Amino acid sequence: MLVLHHVAKCEWCYSLGMYLRTISRHNKDGSVVRYLQLAHNHWDPLGHQAKAQVIHSFGREDQLDREALKRLARSLTRLLEPQEALAATTSEDLAFVESRPLGGALVLDHLWHQLGIDQGLRRLLAGRKLDPRVERVLFALVANRALEPLSKLAGTQWVRERVFIPGLAEVDEDSCYRAMDFLLECEEELAKAIYFSTAELLDLNVDLIFFDGSSTYWETDQEDSDQVDEDGEVVKLGFRSYGHSKDHRADLPQVLIGMAVTREGIPIRVWSCPGNTGESPLLRQVRDDLQGWQLGRVVWVADRGFSSQANRDYLQQDGENYIIGEKLRGGSKKAAWALSWPGLYHQVAENLQVKEVVLEDDRFVICYNPEQAVRDQAVRERLLKRLEAELADSDQLSIEKRSELLGKLRTKPGLGRLLRVTKDGLLRVDRAAVEREAHLDGKYLARSSDPTMTADEIALGYKQLLQVERGWRDMKTTLDLRPVYHRKEERIRAHIVVCWLALLLIRVAENRTQDTWRNLRHELQRLHLGAFQGSAGRCLQRTEITSRQAEILKSLEIPEPSRFLTLEANTRPAA
Repeated sequence: MLVLHHVAKCEWCYSLGMYLRTISRHNKDGSVVRYLQLAHNHWDPLGHQAKAQVIHSFGREDQLDREALKRLARSLTRLLEPQEALAATTSEDLAFVESRPLGGALVLDHLWHQLGIDQGLRRLLAGRKLDPRVERVLFALVANRALEPLSKLAGTQWVRERVFIPGLAEVDEDSCYRAMDFLLECEEELAKAIYFSTAELLDLNVDLIFFDGSSTYWETDQEDSDQVDEDGEVVKLGFRSYGHSKDHRADLPQVLIGMAVTREGIPIRVWSCPGNTGESPLLRQVRDDLQGWQLGRVVWVADRGFSSQANRDYLQQDGENYIIGEKLRGGSKKAAWALSWPGLYHQVAENLQVKEVVLEDDRFVICYNPEQAVRDQAVRERLLKRLEAELADSDQLSIEKRSELLGKLRTKPGLGRLLRVTKDGLLRVDRAAVEREAHLDGKYLARSSDPTMTADEIALGYKQLLQVERGWRDMKTTLDLRPVYHRKEERIRAHIVVCWLALLLIRVAENRTQDTWRNLRHELQRLHLGAFQGSAGRCLQRTEITSRQAEILKSLEIPEPSRFLTLEANTRPAA
């Protein structure tokens, strides 16, 4: 309410107060019409009482020219000191209650909607007796991974106190677990729907699908037990189990995870399986699952860990093709022939030269990076100096001590491959091995079955496999895939799916803004939502949008949020 005060003194009055007042008129039909007036009180010496005198009538309350009132208020406050003007235009009991980051959750929520994830979840929820907030709860879990990764229990406090999630003021831990159970049930159907909506939104190129596997471990010394039937046959492997660890923690039980991404770095889907599963069975499962999506022409891209003949044959089924890395050392005979084949390289891109070798039905593309060759040479020279220092006095050692030294050096691949033993049992630098290593400086080898791709396309396609490695890096650092605060298989799988959805949203944001999520998150989280409470009601008001925030929102095709997100007036009785 606008309140204006004026105080004066005279010989017959104590004070004069100027104020706004409301009068009501009751019509015959029962309706009430309210009028707003500017009035002031004066003392009536005859009646010995104060009386109101109307200075100006603003007319009916429901027909006020509010813009004119705002102009009047601004013109009056210009006569006051800044602090007085603020006090005059602010309710005395208005309190600034709290402030929460708004920008990150706002952007993620819009991307969630643009990709159709909310609609997909609601469609899958139709007809099921589940909490209708499941979609909002799942979004909150995904947003938490992208903005401030926490356990599910700590995440409930985060929703309640430190973020603004539209449609979800608070949530309990049990609701989070029920939502995760539902997510796992509908994962396959949801992933397919999300992929095609994302492909349409971003005009994705789906001719290349990049695949790689990784693992995540648990800080426990006991793996999950296998499930056996009455005959003692294993019917289901323990989920958290010992296996080949890509985190170099073979001493801890783990889970194997596979991820497929597009050439733009958009993650298509994730898979998880027991930690002692080989990567080859996982690759075949991924290929079979995506086969039903009818993606059209597909070329699978994988690293040299999947280069076996069985994997290559499997990926060629139904007319599909592959680009797979080959080992430079100890690989197939064909790979060795390809590396030794004479011929000239041609420039493809900065620091990338290629040479193609065709052997029967196999196409090999040798890729050469001159800058990497210089680095490889420098590393080898340091290794040689270290090896020569280790061998300096080895001839004087006893046979037993020399054997110990040999065993020690061979446990270090960088040194072991440059070492040889003479007929007399002496240790020497293998100069022939040094020459062979020099021949491999700056090189990597790709193998393809696609007859239509050029050597340049094969080389660049294989180089883009780094997108998957970047995905794993972000999954394990930015999104905190680990530690996993779950022990049940279903919850672990659901947790991994939540991380995938978070990675999907931040990749879409990065691709459309051409900036990293770290920078985007830092800028967006500066946009806050302040809560104000007073006798007249409660309001939520955002801070001013910076120029960089406006650029981000424009790139993502997200409208700027209203200055006031919520205005809740207290109910007051009619005068």
